[in-house]
Amino acid sequence: MALRENHVNYSVSNEDIKKLSEQAQKYAKKLNAVFEESHKVVIGQQDALQKILISIIADGHVLLESVPGLAKTLMVKTMAQIFNVDHVRIQFTPDLLPADILGTKIYKNASGSFVTQKGPIFHNFVLADEINRAPPKVQSALLEAMQERNVSIHGDTFELKKPFLVLATQNPIENEGTYKLPEAQVDRFALKILIDYPSKQEELEIIEKNSSEQEDKVNTIISPEEILEIQKFNEKIYADKVVTEYIADIVNATRTPKDYDLDLENMIEFGASPRASIWLMRTAKANAMLNGRGFIIPEDVKAVAHEVLRHRIILTFEAEANGITSDKVIDFVLEKINPP
Repeated sequence: MALRENHVNYSVSNEDIKKLSEQAQKYAKKLNAVFEESHKVVIGQQDALQKILISIIADGHVLLESVPGLAKTLMVKTMAQIFNVDHVRIQFTPDLLPADILGTKIYKNASGSFVTQKGPIFHNFVLADEINRAPPKVQSALLEAMQERNVSIHGDTFELKKPFLVLATQNPIENEGTYKLPEAQVDRFALKILIDYPSKQEELEIIEKNSSEQEDKVNTIISPEEILEIQKFNEKIYADKVVTEYIADIVNATRTPKDYDLDLENMIEFGASPRASIWLMRTAKANAMLNGRGFIIPEDVKAVAHEVLRHRIILTFEAEANGITSDKVIDFVLEKINPP
């Protein structure tokens, strides 16, 4: 995962950078062990697993998009076992209610009082399967919990567990019986990851693994306390002013492409929100940590740009009609904006 380290001017001392990098290398060793351990169970999907790991480091939620059967549930279960946290899978359906996610109060005849029955949101890792099948009220309840990291149940406020990660999935094929996620809610996901089919070789491994009686198990590599420690350290990863400006230019180019000599005005209806800048920085820092560096470079930003931006750029009807995707728009922007 080595990346080049030149073309960046640092405004802090070399000694500080060295100390940050030494600590980053220690964490990187453990994090890369997590990556390797997950491959005992999950065949292929290296990029998706790496981006999920980045989201955990950056303390952000993930929107996964893929057809059914591409190991989304297995990924969450495996990561939860490696991190020794509890997890839950919620199948979203049109008849789901907010109380089914958050919990409710029930009356106990024996005591003559109401007690709080907490819902599945009170787990560390939550897989919201086919989130777009649930009505808007349920989607809003989940996304509010994601943002606030606490929930209110009949007037009482409860904090959610830490670490807390929501991985919501969408099926891009079926639209019948679904409720499109509002753009303002989609914006709350740090990353949107597209999961593709496995290669033929990976398919053969999947067949062999699922045809044998042997069940592969993963070991715990990192504790929940260590996850919180790594998330806190991620905030300390150094970002030079020129890299911060690079991030700002990328995001701003999606809003005012003409200012950057980009002919995209007929393609972009609305550009990325300020959350894009925040998550580009946080996830770029996480990518730097995975590479054992205590500072970020432009390649870290590029490594996460598509996942951070693709769900935050709203295309025009003309662009969609011509087969232009948000990923193509991001490619145009990254090609035009010169890294420092």
